[in-house]
Amino acid sequence: MDITAAAVERHVRKLAGEIGERNVFRPEALAAAADYVEGEFSSQGHEVAVQEYEARDVPSRNFEVTIAGAAQTTEIILIGAHYDSVLGSPGADDNASAVAALIEIARCLKGERLPRTVRLAAFVNEEPPFFFWGNMGSQIYAKAARRRGDDIRLMLSLEMLGCFSDAPGSQRYPPLFRYFYPDRGNFIAFVSNLRSRGAMRRAVAAFRAGSDFPCEHTATFSWIPGVAWSDHLSFWRQGYRAAMVTDTAFYRYPYYHSALDTPDRLDYPRLARVSEALAGMVRGLASDPGL
Repeated sequence: MDITAAAVERHVRKLAGEIGERNVFRPEALAAAADYVEGEFSSQGHEVAVQEYEARDVPSRNFEVTIAGAAQTTEIILIGAHYDSVLGSPGADDNASAVAALIEIARCLKGERLPRTVRLAAFVNEEPPFFFWGNMGSQIYAKAARRRGDDIRLMLSLEMLGCFSDAPGSQRYPPLFRYFYPDRGNFIAFVSNLRSRGAMRRAVAAFRAGSDFPCEHTATFSWIPGVAWSDHLSFWRQGYRAAMVTDTAFYRYPYYHSALDTPDRLDYPRLARVSEALAGMVRGLASDPGL
């Protein structure tokens, strides 16, 4: 089942165009975004599990859909993306682009029977004031998963997937990285901590097995700016292996966390290609006996 540019653009324009800035400072917009995400999953025929809590007295919802694996499996591949946006930004790339991918991956996988269970989660409240130490939706989710004893073999956080450029010098890096990676921002990146390195590399191999879309990867220290800046951090803290999949955010995208992060600035054909490659990657990871 193909993922089209029109499909991912529709989701981005709904979330970042029609709804716009969505966070606890604009609770009606946050609720509208939540309703949209839940509605899209439900319209695909998925049963949607809702995890509710309050943050700053604002009702907040995480959503989860499950693609059941073989009857005897307890192993889980988890893919997640946050649907809120930072204060003052409509959040087209950050993070409507990744939510669009998540919704379309769920559509592609509906009805499949894979060796491992696949869960797709839409998280609320990733952005400040909750990021790092607050009531991040992914933190609430990861703690509950650990309490249940969920055997999550790998969590992948989708974080900004819609900015690409073939122009020389369009990609920046932390110090020293530029000597090892391309100077054109036309690739998708997989980023993990050192503990998750092996699992992340298996994800990269699964991605490349089904797509020729350019991708790079690194396993490095979590204190490097940007490396821990998404929902995978919540899973690292609970002892799970996790990685981020990203267009590298502020190292490439000039409108990061600004009012100019609007739907007209994204590359929808390449976002669709990445989304489809990620769907294939999930199938590969769910079947990978070495993970």
